[in-house]
Amino acid sequence: MDDVLIECVPNFSEGRNNKTIESIKHAILSTPNVTLLDVDVGHDFNRTVMTMVGDPDSILMAAVNSSKVAYELINMQNHTGEHARMGAVDVVPFIPLANASMEICTTIANKYAEIISTEFDVPVYLYGESATNLDRISLPNIRRGEFEGFAKKIKDKNWIPDYGKPEFNSKSGVTATGSRNMLIAYNVNLDTNDKALANIIAGKIRTSGTLKKDDEGNKILDDDGKPMREPGEFKSLQAAGWMFDDNTAQVSMNLLNYNITGFHHVMESIKFEAKKLGLNVISSELVGLGPLDAFLEAGKYYSSEDNKSSEEELVDFAIKGLKLDVIDKFIPQNNIIEWTILKNRR
Repeated sequence: MDDVLIECVPNFSEGRNNKTIESIKHAILSTPNVTLLDVDVGHDFNRTVMTMVGDPDSILMAAVNSSKVAYELINMQNHTGEHARMGAVDVVPFIPLANASMEICTTIANKYAEIISTEFDVPVYLYGESATNLDRISLPNIRRGEFEGFAKKIKDKNWIPDYGKPEFNSKSGVTATGSRNMLIAYNVNLDTNDKALANIIAGKIRTSGTLKKDDEGNKILDDDGKPMREPGEFKSLQAAGWMFDDNTAQVSMNLLNYNITGFHHVMESIKFEAKKLGLNVISSELVGLGPLDAFLEAGKYYSSEDNKSSEEELVDFAIKGLKLDVIDKFIPQNNIIEWTILKNRR
């Protein structure tokens, strides 16, 4: 199993207390055979996303060790932030990399869930490829209602946790874990402080689209009484309107399959939709890391060299075309997963 490489990207509901973030980070760094590739701290989201890689046994240990610290130090009863959340350790996905399979990642997710629910008394839901039913494939579906709504939600027979008792943990909330393909968390910022406008654009482009409403603004229901939706432009895309800071609204996205919907696809569509609202795209940001292929495809789109450019040149075209270097200097060796792993092995 030494040659098998797994990525894990735990999301912790803390982005403001540096001492807590450093303690969680130390738990990962002190786990043998695990490399911490990235720590993305979001103050307004009050959320930190850490990206690490390792062999199956080591990555499981690092996930458990870091979660233990988070459960000890984070009290969800005091937590507020822009990003939707349901637990101190909100979500812990396992992603297959070198010589790995989705089946291996699903096995790790189940082991993690069993340990967390048993040792820390935290209810755990399985999502993604590990989901036990169709309602739990989508993380936003599990998270709906957020921390404040789970005391009631967990009592619903449809939302009994996959692991742990159906009892709400008022300090730590609930946690989701699972296996999935590589997801890219990518946000595009607009020159407005109106989150509602970002939400309008998000509804236009995301896979789930928007609710259909009649002329009076009421939801239109189908024959089964379920709200009908107008599908969005892209497949494999989650999107919502959030605030980057007090003055900047953003379209916050998860690219679920970058081979189907890539950086440049969503960037150009958001530019188009923003213009119709009298807005402009001013910058974008990558949360965590992204795969090299996604940057190369975007680089080809923004390149004027007829695809004769080197990988480094294509990445540079992508950075500029996507406005990734506006907020801060974008360092590819710290943000592209293949290059970051290579850098850490030197």
